[in-house]
Amino acid sequence: MIPGMILGTQQPKRRRLAQRFATIVMMAGLPLLANAAADQAGQQRVERFLQGLEGLQAQFIQTLTDRAGKVTDESKGTLAIKRPNRFRWDYRDPHEQTIVADGKRVWLYDADLEQVTVRALDNTLSATPAMLLSGESKLDENFTATQSTQEQGVQWVRLEPKRSDTDFKWVRLGFAGDDLKFMQLADKLGQTTTLSFSGFERNPPLDPSRFVFNVPPGADVIGDTSSSDAKPAASR
Repeated sequence: MIPGMILGTQQPKRRRLAQRFATIVMMAGLPLLANAAADQAGQQRVERFLQGLEGLQAQFIQTLTDRAGKVTDESKGTLAIKRPNRFRWDYRDPHEQTIVADGKRVWLYDADLEQVTVRALDNTLSATPAMLLSGESKLDENFTATQSTQEQGVQWVRLEPKRSDTDFKWVRLGFAGDDLKFMQLADKLGQTTTLSFSGFERNPPLDPSRFVFNVPPGADVIGDTSSSDAKPAASR
């Protein structure tokens, strides 16, 4: 999923990788444990991770593969989440892009284009991977656990959205111990996005100002900014 698709904009192809997660917003290995008991165990594993989760931060490497499994793009950056309904994805390599949810709006900033796209944080985003980690809805309200596998020391849980209007088919979470190490997303075009996390911190102290988006001077803003906390940044 491409953030531009969720935010109602079309972005240049070279920025497509960084934009996939914000649909975000705004996955084989060993035989499946696959039966009802295994699926239930997978759901319980995700619920156990989410229980008591107030926030997290990590670095990530994001890769995009096509139907044939060929890597077509890669990017790097940092992630911070503060529940409920606040997150920040900062892409720094190879292109600078920022995605911020401030509790009311989702903001996508493309530094090269000097453009900000904004949309309301509403129920249509409740079944997205971004809100899976940062939202306050119960897991089973928006997702169904359909697989649970063990692959090279990682427990993978596959979740499928209950909504039919999402742009992705499923998301897989990979756990190693208490940490979330991987997230994979399969879209309806046959592409897979894989996020590998490092430096994972659970419930770290997070400055609330990280989740307030300041519009850079000179940037064009597309979308509805009413009832938001965002404001233009001071001119330099």
